[in-house]
Amino acid sequence: MSALAATASDSWTITKRNLIKVKRVPDLIVFATLSPIMFVLLFRYVFGGAINVPGGLPYAEFLLPGIFAQTVVFGATVTGASIAEDLQKGLIDRFRSLPMSRSAVLIGRTVADLGLNAISIAVMALTGLVVGWRVRSSVGEAIAGFLLLLLFAFAVSWVMALVGLLVRTPEVVNNASFIVIFPATFVAITFVPLEAFPSVLRPIAEWNPVSAVVQASRELFGNTLPGFPQTDAWSLENPVVYTLIWMVALLVVFVPLAVRQYLRTSTR
Repeated sequence: MSALAATASDSWTITKRNLIKVKRVPDLIVFATLSPIMFVLLFRYVFGGAINVPGGLPYAEFLLPGIFAQTVVFGATVTGASIAEDLQKGLIDRFRSLPMSRSAVLIGRTVADLGLNAISIAVMALTGLVVGWRVRSSVGEAIAGFLLLLLFAFAVSWVMALVGLLVRTPEVVNNASFIVIFPATFVAITFVPLEAFPSVLRPIAEWNPVSAVVQASRELFGNTLPGFPQTDAWSLENPVVYTLIWMVALLVVFVPLAVRQYLRTSTR
């Protein structure tokens, strides 16, 4: 068996192990789905009436792509916390003693969390349909929108994998990622239009990769209007391309860094 085939086989084994764990600990699914539902209902019915979307776009259609993006980015933190937990419990040492690919543990973890994010998006989409969200584009474009969200989450998962290997405790992973991801998802066009930002924060929101993911999703789902948002920023005029650039950059940088850190960690 070639090295690539062996890595794929080992990665699939680890992926199944992580998915079985989710099945046996249903609390993971419950809380992963309750949080996005809460955000949808909270912003739709509590804040929705106070937020004006230019052009008359229904707030539910403006909101859902933003909630999708926020949820998959926050969902990616599960990768770091899970790896830190495995390190804490000594499971990584057990994997080290097995004749398996070293990168399989990280690949299996990130792919399994991709599945968890897919479940969260499916639940949110159903909730969104109930509160008034509609897909105005073609089936192909809608599928592309969901795939873009999941692939971006997969790229962020590798960042979180490195964090999990560096800090080693799930609590620190959650706290550290919250400090970075929370402002990244709110200083973006996730919940409010770009026009609502003060001049100091507007350039940050325009070039924030989360804003690009949100805008790309809105365009692919047909939840936008011509000339909206009003900006000259290349990132929001070409959100799909800008998102893909960020995805490739994150994977190119953090996959080798995470694998190298895993090799260092597993030899201690």
